[in-house]
Amino acid sequence: MQLILASSSRYRKELLERLKLNFECTSPDIDETPKANETAEQLVKRLALEKARKIAPLYPNALIIGSDQAAVLDGAIIGKPHTAENAVKQLQQANGKTLQLLTGLCLYNSHTEAYQLDMVPYAVKMRSLSDEALRRYVQLDQPLDCASSFKWEQLGIALFSSMRGDDVTALQGLPLIRLIDMLQEEGVMVL
Repeated sequence: MQLILASSSRYRKELLERLKLNFECTSPDIDETPKANETAEQLVKRLALEKARKIAPLYPNALIIGSDQAAVLDGAIIGKPHTAENAVKQLQQANGKTLQLLTGLCLYNSHTEAYQLDMVPYAVKMRSLSDEALRRYVQLDQPLDCASSFKWEQLGIALFSSMRGDDVTALQGLPLIRLIDMLQEEGVMVL
C-alpha cells in the first residue's frame, strides 16, 4: 500500500522523513474553521480525519496520514500568526504561562475505509521574557506559519522553562511515536 501524508506542511514532511519510509505528500485543502462549541481536541481530531478522507478518492489503496494542531492558551485556540506583529502579540499573551499544543492524528486506510484517530497533547511553560526579547525571537526565527508563534526545534526552545508530554514531535504537528503504533496496527513496521 502507498503511504500518503495529507499535508502541505514542510514541518510534517520533515518529521515523516525521519522514519525512512517511502511516502507522497498531497495537500487536502479543507476548511479549517472551528465549528460552534467545538473544543480544541474535537477540532484537531475532526480536521485530521477530514484531511485524510478528502484525498482518499485519489489513492484507493493507501494508508493516509492526516494531522492537525491547535495551540490553546487560557482555554482559547491560538492560530498561526501570519505576521511578525501578531507573533509578538501571541508570545506576549503566553509570556510566563503554560501553553497546550494538541495534535490530532489519523491513519486512514482508503481501501477498507477503517481509521485510527487520536489526539496527542504537549505542554510548554513559557519563560517570562521582555517584549524586546520576544521581538528579537520573532525576528530571528520567523515563526509566522507556526501555531503558537514558535519553532521549538530552533531558537524557540529559549522561550521555554519546561516541557511536558510523551512525544516531543507532537510540538511540530506530527506525533511520530503514536504514528508508529498506528502504522504497526496496519502491518507497517518502521524497523
